[in-house]
Amino acid sequence: MKILAIGDIVGQRALEKLGKELKQLKQKENIDVTIANGENTANGNGLTKKQFETILATGVDVITMGNHTWGNEEIYDFIEDDRIIRPANITKGMPGKGYTIYQKNQTKILVINLIGRRMMEGVYYSNNLFIAVQEILEKIPKDIKIIIIIDFHAQSTGEKINMGYFLDGKVSGIYGTHTHVQTADETILPKGTGFITDIGMTGACFSDLGCDLEQSIKRYLEDKTIEDTMSNHEIMINGCIFDIDKNTGKTVSIKRIHID
Repeated sequence: MKILAIGDIVGQRALEKLGKELKQLKQKENIDVTIANGENTANGNGLTKKQFETILATGVDVITMGNHTWGNEEIYDFIEDDRIIRPANITKGMPGKGYTIYQKNQTKILVINLIGRRMMEGVYYSNNLFIAVQEILEKIPKDIKIIIIIDFHAQSTGEKINMGYFLDGKVSGIYGTHTHVQTADETILPKGTGFITDIGMTGACFSDLGCDLEQSIKRYLEDKTIEDTMSNHEIMINGCIFDIDKNTGKTVSIKRIHID
């Protein structure tokens, strides 16, 4: 089974680019299931209801979120939908769910969303993310075959790498989001888990993580708060494909995706 993970969608233009390219990409790569991170779609901060519906219409099956989950208040109108998940280890009592099970034909895919703690200012969480994911995995009946994919939304590469080895052999694949910079370390870990530190973003080239460079540089020069605006440069799509053995749940190949 081939699972495509799409990096953080940054802004409306990035969503439009995904709408133009995703169908062809899925056909070319024989993709079975597509997951996309949508937490930056509303001008870099959150997700509107219309954008939620548009992302699904492009051919995405499950939407994951991150530190900007609550950036747009419309999220409360659809956060309980089974097709969107927010980090599992945020403050208990918050709406939404941290994982969902998506079924493709006769195969069940468990998709989990986690958020890092290191260098993640302003993030609300209560659970230790290592313990949180362990508790989720313990709920899975042992007699059910299931593919497990994790979007780990985090800043620290060390935290991501440690999570990869902690889950090696326990999940099918784990990929990082949040930094918006694609890493070149895609690999299959010793016990069969596909891993990449960060799959990058779906956003503007020649930008500050999807935002206008002039505005961003001005912030550094003047040393004061300046509001981000979306870059007008061409949009690229970054992601990763996990080819997973349905019988063992292990990754047999992993491939980075970069479309200018």
